[in-house]
Amino acid sequence: MVKNPRDLRTEAIVLRRTDYGEADRILQLLTPEGKKSVVAKGVRREKSKLAGGIELFSVSEVVIHEGKSDLGILTGAKLVEYYDAFVKDIELIEMGGAMMRSVNARAEQVESPEFYKILKQSLQVMQKHAGEESRWKDILRAWWGINLTRASGEEMNLSFDTDGEKLAIDGRYYWDEENAALSKARAGRIGADHIKMMRLMAAGPAELSLKVQGADALIDEVLYIARCVEKATKI
Repeated sequence: MVKNPRDLRTEAIVLRRTDYGEADRILQLLTPEGKKSVVAKGVRREKSKLAGGIELFSVSEVVIHEGKSDLGILTGAKLVEYYDAFVKDIELIEMGGAMMRSVNARAEQVESPEFYKILKQSLQVMQKHAGEESRWKDILRAWWGINLTRASGEEMNLSFDTDGEKLAIDGRYYWDEENAALSKARAGRIGADHIKMMRLMAAGPAELSLKVQGADALIDEVLYIARCVEKATKI
């Protein structure tokens, strides 16, 4: 069989599904190649072969026929990973849904293969650690904020303070929102361990951040900063 050069075969995560017409759905897909808008024709019919491959909170292998229109046609979909933990936990649904909405908006404006990697890792972590009592959700939220900002084209300043001086091992700091950097303060709540954790989050996978010794004691300040930088770069 000759492959159609206009067919894109790739992995995808469904960000949004909208019913269209009598039996179709418009899908917003996040792929390693970027965000794709497609129509899944007849997918709402009982015997549709596509229906099982476009579940929310899952990873699928898809085939998208791309023509002259911005709206592609979904011609194939096979479920690869289904994260059933979301079905059992309302908080996970809300957390995952918020991540999808955020990355959906950003991927509309910025082309970055990192968006797909970040979202996939986040879903995998939520599936793996669902039900645990540690503060892994806050650690993941912080990792998400720092890396979503990076993927959007903004690097966190974790090298110099607001005076342009290198961050010191024995220094104490607070986060200066206006200047988006750490500022020296004798009674500052941010120290070397917080900075190390944020640097690790910016450079490593989500799962690694969950293994940081003493992470639960550091996460309040780190999460605050992560939310500040994510908010500052919101599209």
